[in-house]
Amino acid sequence: MTFTEKLNHAWATSHSMLMMGLDPDPQRFPAEIAGRGDAIYEFCRAMVDATAPYVCGVKPQIAYFSAQRAEAQLEALCQYIHETYPHLPIVLDAKRGDIGSTAEQYAHEAFERYNADAVTVNPYMGFDTLQPYLAWEDRGVVILCRTSNKGGSDLQFIESKDGVPLYLHVAGLVADHWNTHGQCALVVGATFPEELARVRERVGDMPLLVPGIGAQGGDIPATVKAGCDSHGTGMMINSSRAILYASGGDDWREAAAHAARATRDAINAAR
Repeated sequence: MTFTEKLNHAWATSHSMLMMGLDPDPQRFPAEIAGRGDAIYEFCRAMVDATAPYVCGVKPQIAYFSAQRAEAQLEALCQYIHETYPHLPIVLDAKRGDIGSTAEQYAHEAFERYNADAVTVNPYMGFDTLQPYLAWEDRGVVILCRTSNKGGSDLQFIESKDGVPLYLHVAGLVADHWNTHGQCALVVGATFPEELARVRERVGDMPLLVPGIGAQGGDIPATVKAGCDSHGTGMMINSSRAILYASGGDDWREAAAHAARATRDAINAAR
């Protein structure tokens, strides 16, 4: 099953567009696992178990693992998700962007070492930096377009000669030229619903990874109105910290499950 097929199946069977982001910060772990050598794995595994009924996929952020020398725990986590929740796609949030043989190694890391269903990439250096990922025709390539941070406007709003802002130019390149195997998606922040709507109009039913709700303050009804595709789905709306750290007490698992369920329900209520 390709990434796109797996994602479509997850949307249909989970009745959810919520993506569970995994940003494990050991300083915020509950007391019962704090200080353990496998704490990152155990925390993330518990979060996946708690939220799996309410999400359409899982997005581990690689920096949170590599900064703690926990790449092996990320490998084990990805294996656990594939074995226990094979219907949930794994999007490795790495935002890679480099040329030639280096990009080939990054693709190998994402798709072989971690067996991710998709990976986020940076298109700033052009199409040849994306080709090594696109060569994996069954995997997803999620391309930065209109990011959720304020500083993204420094570059993404620069206009071309025909007056099209850079983020829409990127969206057009992906939709018209790069998505030859139907494996591409775009990152568009919930913090900018007007731009989200413009991207949706430009790319049709292409999947969108949408960060920015929860801790970043993106509005759920505005996001859903702007970003749904013609089938009423089309988005992986990511929430990380608001779910992961819903409670630091003994009820941390239950609190995460409650937060995920409430977020999924809020998204569905706006559809």
